[in-house]
Amino acid sequence: MLSLVITPGQCADCTRFEAVLEGIRVPRLGCGRPRTKPDSVSADKGYSNRRTRRYLRRRGIRHVIPEKRDQAAGRARRGRAGGRPAGFDKHRYKKRNTVERAINKLKTFRAVATRFDKRGYVYLGTVTAAALVIWLRS
Repeated sequence: MLSLVITPGQCADCTRFEAVLEGIRVPRLGCGRPRTKPDSVSADKGYSNRRTRRYLRRRGIRHVIPEKRDQAAGRARRGRAGGRPAGFDKHRYKKRNTVERAINKLKTFRAVATRFDKRGYVYLGTVTAAALVIWLRS
């Protein structure tokens, strides 16, 4: 399922990570309400911080987030007190390109790529309409 959150241009994406995950609903194969907890999350190095990892660990969601070089060096510098490295599965991380391709498809729409809309809710509607067009074409 798709979850969209509009942020100001100068705001980092990782600050709205929890809001995006709260909006995700995973449909069940049979009857019943959709799940609110995905099986796993793949993200880039921009989401490699304690807050994000703690949130995912608390909710019991597996994740594939590569560790930043400076974080790994700081952990190694602290020795045993630095803790163990975060788990990382290269094969699962390679599947993240599907999300990147979907964002690139959204950016082919001129109104989405340039953001002429002044209001956030209007832009959210534009992005939602573009996502629907992409979904209907596939």
